[in-house]
This record gives sequence, structure tokens and C-alpha cells, in this order.
Amino acid sequence: MSSDNFEITWPNVNTGSGGTTSPNFNMGITTGQNAPGLYSSTGYKIRSGFQYIHSIIPFSFQLSAISLNFGTLTTDVLTNEQNLTLTINSGSAGGYQVKVQENDPLTSTAGTTIPDTTCDVADTCTHTDAGTWTQTSTYGFGYTISGDDVPSEFSGDKFKNFPDAPGEDPVKIMGLTPATGHAAGIGKTAAITTRINISNIQAAGVYRNILTFFAIPTY
Repeated sequence: MSSDNFEITWPNVNTGSGGTTSPNFNMGITTGQNAPGLYSSTGYKIRSGFQYIHSIIPFSFQLSAISLNFGTLTTDVLTNEQNLTLTINSGSAGGYQVKVQENDPLTSTAGTTIPDTTCDVADTCTHTDAGTWTQTSTYGFGYTISGDDVPSEFSGDKFKNFPDAPGEDPVKIMGLTPATGHAAGIGKTAAITTRINISNIQAAGVYRNILTFFAIPTY
């Protein structure tokens, strides 16, 4: 490392992390922090160090169902809905994110599609911007979400459509980072409400697509 005024020569840099064990002990190693360790007093304990976060809250992610079956759809209504609950445990010091993406719009075996909703004309939506969906004449497939660590743009029952792969990047539907508040916790849940509204000229058929969820801890 050098500049016009100095030069620092490092022959090597050594550090370590992780865990070491033997038949008689188990030791967790944390380096690069100011004060790792366990500190306690009357009424509280402070566990400082990444090894404590890792051991206390392992990262996990769960969906309440692996498929959503809408059955036979009724035309021109906003009640064709199915719910999916997301549950996450995260002890990551850097927070976490859950993102979602669809492979295609809803497509029938004959190749006909139900388009992604763009929400009401007065307050449109995309896969990145939420909008209002209160008109029965608004057609398509979309979703809203509520619960823990959900982006505030969904408040007021706002909807979005799902980004399509590969042209549109997955979007965040759950999670915080240290910049917006620490998100570590057990049993954090959010509920996605998916909605389909079709007109009476929509071609009959069996329609399906695939939603992919990405649960990402940040360390």
C-alpha cells in the first residue's frame, strides 16, 4: 500500500474465524470485532460476536404451501385470491432479504396468457412500483403482501405484479438491512395475497406459472 507520502509493506495478513473442537472442548472464534464475548448483569445479557448470532438463530426459510390452486375462476371480480405465508428465522448481523420472481405470466397449455396486472388506471403498478387495484374492470395477475419487515409501499393494500425472468430482476418483498433497522429474529412472518381477475372473453384453459423465492442472509 503506497501513496506519494508513505508506503506500508505487509508480508502477510493472518486472521481466523469459525469453530474448533476436541473431545474436551468447543471453542468459537471471532476476530475483527472490538469486544466479542458474553457480558451479563442483573436483568440482562449481552452476547457480542458473530458466533453468538449464528448459534442462537440459525437461518431458515419456509413457505406454507408449494402450490396455489385457484380452481375455476369467476370473471370480473376481485375475490379470486390465494394466500401464501412466508416464515423466516434470521440471526444475520447484516439483516436479510426475501425476493421473488416468476418464470412467465400465467400461461395455458394452449399458449394463451393471463397478463400481469398493471392495476387501476388512476394508480398503476409495475413489478417495482405498487398501485391500487380496486376496480373489477382491472384484469391480470398480481399480489400484495403484509407482515413483518415488508416494504412500506405495500401499505394501504397496494399491489404489484411479479417480475418476469430473465428480463426483470427479482424484487424484495421482505427483509431489512442495518441501514433501515436490525432484522434479526425468530418466526418472522409475512402473508402474500395473490389475485387473478379475468374478463368474460378470457380463453378457457388450465393456466400456470412458477414463482421462485430467494431467501438471502447478509453477513
